[in-house]
Amino acid sequence: MNKAALATITFCAGLFIFGQSNVQAGEFVHGRLLRSNPEGGVSGRSAARIQGPEGGVLRRSRGFAADGQGNAVHGRRGAFQTQNGGQGWRRSSTSKSADGTVQHQSNGAISGANGTANSSGSFTKNPDGTASGSHSTSASKSSGASYQGSTTYNKTDGVQHSGACTNANGETVDCKK
Repeated sequence: MNKAALATITFCAGLFIFGQSNVQAGEFVHGRLLRSNPEGGVSGRSAARIQGPEGGVLRRSRGFAADGQGNAVHGRRGAFQTQNGGQGWRRSSTSKSADGTVQHQSNGAISGANGTANSSGSFTKNPDGTASGSHSTSASKSSGASYQGSTTYNKTDGVQHSGACTNANGETVDCKK
């Protein structure tokens, strides 16, 4: 990753983490920056924060950079909190190399009065066109019931999925569709 890309993603992460502390209830703050970078490409970033009148908050940021040589990166983050204590976040990053390699990763989580869930995934496309990816999810209800699932893809095996559910007593049960 080049220095401009790292600086862009770091800047956006900083805006996301620290946010605009002067946002008042019911207000929206947004900022953008776009510029040429020394490598002959372009980079940009943006960040926003919304403060709801009842205490909910939404923050998001994103950044990208390209070096003019066929390499590019993009990153995105977002988070929310409701006035009732529910919260969640998601982040993702994607890179493309001049040789055609593409990599993507994302993950996120939510929690609230009814339970929690976590999700993560990744995808890779190689220069020869082959691709593979995976995604996993776990969720738990406040009652104690849970779900664990995983999906993978590759050219040889295609899409494969497995999942397991448990009830509030920790016993394995059929997953309802």
